[in-house]
Amino acid sequence: MIPLYFIQQAYSEKYKTVRIGLSGQSYKKHYMLGQCVKRAVEKEGRRAVFVASGDLSHVLKADGPYGFRPEGPEYDERIMEVMGTGDFGRLFLFDPDFCETAAECGHRSFLIMAGALDRTAVKAVKLSHEGPYGVGYGVCAYTAAGSDERRCFLEQYESLEKKEMAEKKRKEDEYVTLARATVEVYVRTGKSPKVAGGCVICDDDSFHGWHLSPELLERRAGTFVSIKKDGMLRGCIGTISAVCGSVAEEIIHNAVSAATQDPRFPEVEPDELDSLVYSVDVLGPTERVSTPQMLDVKKYGVVVSKGYRRGLLLPDLETVTSVEDQIAIACRKGGIDPAENPELERFEVVRHY
Repeated sequence: MIPLYFIQQAYSEKYKTVRIGLSGQSYKKHYMLGQCVKRAVEKEGRRAVFVASGDLSHVLKADGPYGFRPEGPEYDERIMEVMGTGDFGRLFLFDPDFCETAAECGHRSFLIMAGALDRTAVKAVKLSHEGPYGVGYGVCAYTAAGSDERRCFLEQYESLEKKEMAEKKRKEDEYVTLARATVEVYVRTGKSPKVAGGCVICDDDSFHGWHLSPELLERRAGTFVSIKKDGMLRGCIGTISAVCGSVAEEIIHNAVSAATQDPRFPEVEPDELDSLVYSVDVLGPTERVSTPQMLDVKKYGVVVSKGYRRGLLLPDLETVTSVEDQIAIACRKGGIDPAENPELERFEVVRHY
């Protein structure tokens, strides 16, 4: 619903409303949508009022409709500082996993509005913030005050992103470098690298005989390769136990699968490659546990089993804060009802960034 009461008090002439929904796309895509709104308004030569959502966190109080998480009040405090000052560039700096844990509702709406005000000076006024029933609501007003080329927040963020990406690549260990190189070669050529003679080779000589360490060549283990883009998951595929002859081959196999066979996402395209962030989890052996009390969401991953159905969840995930949540998510992935009392196994991982 769009609250029109106060707009109608201020504008007596006839007007039309256009409702814009949100999506699961990235922060950048929503800002770009706002830029499209700005261009459309300028092309039509019309005056426009942009009303963004006022919903903030939904987990501010234990007795609220969605309970309490400490990330809720933290989100509300941070977002009101950003929106109250009109410093829209900081909207990009909110981690999507943090926002999900904080159960916010309007962040992408704020980004669309920021895009609609791209390169525009604004007078920002913070009017109110409240959350007496456990859900935060914020109200700010912005008055356009002419052009300001310095307020090109998407360009600034993308420049910062490029620097951070270069630093990440510089710090990657060989596990992550192998995953990245595998995806880049496969997406560009359709060919998977091979392991031979202690080296990684590719038919088009992309690797030029890159030598691998004994740790990657001599050990066998299950691995998971995770790919993120703009802070959001872009693909994640793995194996619970080894199916290939070495960890290196396991990473190559799962990197290609994560980029091209995760059913939740389309295949990675060549123009995305420079924006992708990788991590590789190397799994230790699984061990049966008799009770959930033997699990720890930070230390152990979990495997749930019932007959031929199995579900797995890795440890130390930003949005999973309890063993109950960990088991429930793993059950959903395996098509298992938690009431079926599935068998539980735990495992440790070494995570490479």
